[in-house]
Amino acid sequence: MEQNNGQALKGKRVAVLMTDGVEQIEYTSPRSFLEEHGATVTLISPKAKGEKVQGFNHADKGDSFEVELHIAQASPRDFDALLLPGGVSNPDALRLDKASIGFIRAFGAEEKPIAAICHGPWTLIDAGIAKAKHMTSWPSLQNDLRNAGAEWTDEEVVIDGRLITSRKPDDLPAFNKALRDSLAIDPATADRGLSS
Repeated sequence: MEQNNGQALKGKRVAVLMTDGVEQIEYTSPRSFLEEHGATVTLISPKAKGEKVQGFNHADKGDSFEVELHIAQASPRDFDALLLPGGVSNPDALRLDKASIGFIRAFGAEEKPIAAICHGPWTLIDAGIAKAKHMTSWPSLQNDLRNAGAEWTDEEVVIDGRLITSRKPDDLPAFNKALRDSLAIDPATADRGLSS
C-alpha cells in the first residue's frame, strides 16, 4: 500500500493537450494515475470547450472525452506540467494548429515538465523542443526526431531534464511514474542535473 500518495501531487495542475484520434489509454491511464495522486488534470484542445474529442484503441474508435478548456483560453502559467498523448492523427492535427504549438513551446521555455508518449513527441519538433534532447517515441518517429536534432533511443522511458518521453502503451507504468516524480520535484530547489 502506498502511504499518503493520494495527496503527493495535491495542488499540482496538469494540462493534457489533445484532439481527435488520440490513443485513448495514453490519455486515460496518466489522467487516472495523476488524479489518484492528488493532481488536477485539464483536457485542453483546439476544439471548443464542451465539444468531444474522439479517442481510439489503435485503429478502432473508442470513447469520446469532453474538452474542458479551449487552447485559446489556456496559459502555461496556470499549469505545472504538460501531457502529450499519442495516436497518429492527434499529434498530426496539433502540429498544424499554431495555438497548440505555441502552448507547447511556452512550456518548453518555462522549463516545466513535458511528458509525451508514442506519437506525441511529433509536436515537440514543431515547437522547437526536440533539438539536442535525448528522447524516445513510437519507432516510426525516430528519423523525424533525429532529423530535428534529437538523440533517439529505444527505451521505455527517457528523461532529459524536464522532458519525459515513452514509446507505447506498454510503457505507461514507467511513463506515469516518471511524470509523477517530475511533478514532485520543487523546481526552486531542484538540481539541474537531477535524474530519476
